[in-house]
Amino acid sequence: MSSAPAPALSPAAEPATGASAAPRHPLSLPHFRNLWLGSTISLLGDQFYLVALPWLVLQLTGSSLALGTILMAAAIPRTALMLIGGAVTDRVSPRRVLIATAAIRAVLVGTVAALLWFKVVELWQLYVLTLAFGIADAFSFPAGAALIPALVPPQQLPPANALFQSSTVMTQMIGPAPAGLIIKRWGIAAALFFDALSFLAVIVALLRIPATPRAPRPAPGAPARPGMLHSIGEGLRAVRSDPPLMSLMVVFSTINFCIAGPIGVGLASMAKFQFGSAAAFGTFLSCFSGGMLAGVLLGGMVKRPRRRGLQFTLVSVLAGLELIAIGLVLKLAVIGTLLALMALGVGFVNVQFGSWIQTRVDRALLGRVSSVLMMSAVGLVPISYAVSGVLAQWSLKGLFIGAGGLLTAVGSVMALTSKATREID
Repeated sequence: MSSAPAPALSPAAEPATGASAAPRHPLSLPHFRNLWLGSTISLLGDQFYLVALPWLVLQLTGSSLALGTILMAAAIPRTALMLIGGAVTDRVSPRRVLIATAAIRAVLVGTVAALLWFKVVELWQLYVLTLAFGIADAFSFPAGAALIPALVPPQQLPPANALFQSSTVMTQMIGPAPAGLIIKRWGIAAALFFDALSFLAVIVALLRIPATPRAPRPAPGAPARPGMLHSIGEGLRAVRSDPPLMSLMVVFSTINFCIAGPIGVGLASMAKFQFGSAAAFGTFLSCFSGGMLAGVLLGGMVKRPRRRGLQFTLVSVLAGLELIAIGLVLKLAVIGTLLALMALGVGFVNVQFGSWIQTRVDRALLGRVSSVLMMSAVGLVPISYAVSGVLAQWSLKGLFIGAGGLLTAVGSVMALTSKATREID
């Protein structure tokens, strides 16, 4: 166990006691509500960045391979430092980690926007930006997963996670298309300036959450606090000793490897070279987000689903088949529909498995366990971006068909052969 205290519940967030007490809705808790509103504004700004960055890279270079390496520059430190991020979260507190990473992101995006505004931006500066974002992600991802259980009672975790994920997908749905239009009219710098300002909303919300006291220093003669490597080892052992969690690592890794590159590199390249429009790229992302929103809302309404392991493998198989269909069709309306269907299943299992992990894992270990699972999910993403960049240069159709075939095969094998996966309920 980490010697750092778990984030304290505010009085408004403490679970009700007594059998007759009805659980409060997460939005009735002030700190949760403020954080949700601030995060929603920040997430909306992120969509401008996510459309602006790929378009800027393609505008500067005209190369799908360059776009893949830019995205890979963020994914490598995100993976390499994720375990450290989880350990720091459990030692310091999720709140402090999230404030620091949001402030750093705001400064970085604002700086690149200014460089672009004065027309002095260069490709190496975008590599620095994405590299720094990847470092920030390694700390903010586990911190975000660990903060929500500190603000709401356990029985309200599904709707609380659904609210946050709904904000994510709703902003993904409504943000990219306007972002593409703004880029077309006012330029990429305007979109990046908006993203930089949006971080202020979540920083203000986090500052209003009471700070968690720092862990007391060991008394003279008392054993020293375990080191960082020991703390990371505790998180690894917690996952290794839990077969269902281990099986999730396999499925998460495969899904992220097969989807991250085709969505991040393949769709941007398709919009640029097949349809010749940033608005087409924004439309693809909005369709994906629309399906995700429906799945997240459904996941938040289902309190106690059954046979979640089989549901998750089924979603991975269907997602693989949908990727194959995208590669075969290459038509705007059909691609948008397939992306929406794929995201529907992904959104549902994201809510259900996130809540399952948060209730299954000890609070003092949650940051580290979350970092292990997230590392397994994003560990192959740098390779996915690089491979997708190469394949997109060769054949967009081959990229989507190959990724879909691999995802379908692995999902089918896990469903048929992994008892630990089937027993997740």
